[in-house]
Amino acid sequence: MRFPVLSARLRGPWAVDLWITLAVQAAVTMPFVVPRAADLPEATWGAYGLTTLTVLPLVARRRAPVAVLLAALAGGALYTLAADGPGQPLPYAGLVTFYTVAELSSPRKRLAVAVLVGAAVFPSVARNTGEARELLFSLFVFGAAYAFGRLSHTRKAYVAAVEDRARQAELGRRIEAERAAARERARIAREMHDILSHAVSLMVVQAEAGPVAVRTAPERAEAAFDAISETGRDAMVQLRRMLGVLREDGPGQPPAPRAPQPGPAELPALLARVRAGGLEVTYATTGRVRPLPRDTGATVYRIVQEALTNVVKHARAKQVDVELAFAEEALTITVRDDGQGPGSTQGLGLIGVRERAAAHGGTARAGGGPGGRGFELVVGLPLACRTEEVRT
Repeated sequence: MRFPVLSARLRGPWAVDLWITLAVQAAVTMPFVVPRAADLPEATWGAYGLTTLTVLPLVARRRAPVAVLLAALAGGALYTLAADGPGQPLPYAGLVTFYTVAELSSPRKRLAVAVLVGAAVFPSVARNTGEARELLFSLFVFGAAYAFGRLSHTRKAYVAAVEDRARQAELGRRIEAERAAARERARIAREMHDILSHAVSLMVVQAEAGPVAVRTAPERAEAAFDAISETGRDAMVQLRRMLGVLREDGPGQPPAPRAPQPGPAELPALLARVRAGGLEVTYATTGRVRPLPRDTGATVYRIVQEALTNVVKHARAKQVDVELAFAEEALTITVRDDGQGPGSTQGLGLIGVRERAAAHGGTARAGGGPGGRGFELVVGLPLACRTEEVRT
């Protein structure tokens, strides 16, 4: 059976300090258990107890490193002056606390403690052997403890900086993923709006004209119903294509189709469906016609589709003109009707047109046509120069 909470506590900072204290206590105990020479006084429990009191403050070394160091120095001095016990090879408690001060304390405290320790080393060496070798060794070990403390501080700061950069990078990736998801949701919403709005508008117009045509011109009624059927099938195909891309391929399922989005080559078929509803539509291209990138071509198709949908739904027009004007560095899409003139230019469809144009670095303008007659939509899309010509 595992105890996660107990295991975590045994690995925490407090547990580390406790294990360090026990290790130092074991080190200072060794001179008391090793047999001494016959001419030396016996080790007493009082001397051992005083040594233990010097070690115990190490448990709090992280919380009060300077105070623990002062306690260790005071305990060592008291042991030297008041107890006739065995000496220690190294001042373990003092070295550990000096390391902790170097690792955790501010520069001002580190400087004050370094001066204090340096000042304490000289009388301690003078009372013991007074040799230069011991003085140099003492200064070396305390200097090494200080250096290791600073190295530990630098390493932890570096690790913290790396972890912080990793967290910031992960946060940036998460934010970018959320933004990408929001952009994709907006794109899908525009696509579905364009597909459904266009198809339903044409079907409604043709369905309303059908009963009248049945009484007056049966052949036109038949054409209207055929157009309703064709428009519905085309909308279903496009919706299946879009939903198929969104669907995740599971085991045993065929991969979702990846058919390309419609482009300028599909505009004649789109215009034919609109004509079937009784609206006269003209289509022209000017300039040097050239191939478009796939995403730009899909944008051109959707913009024209949305413009025609608005004409069918709102304009009460008899004629609409669609023009693609190719220049060296830009393509201008113009859709102009002879209907009742400008209404609101803030509908969802026109907002979608502006968003599509802005996504390519282009512009969109909607308002009254020439002389205030009808309605006109003009969209400019930047293009890269190409030399090949394509059929539209």
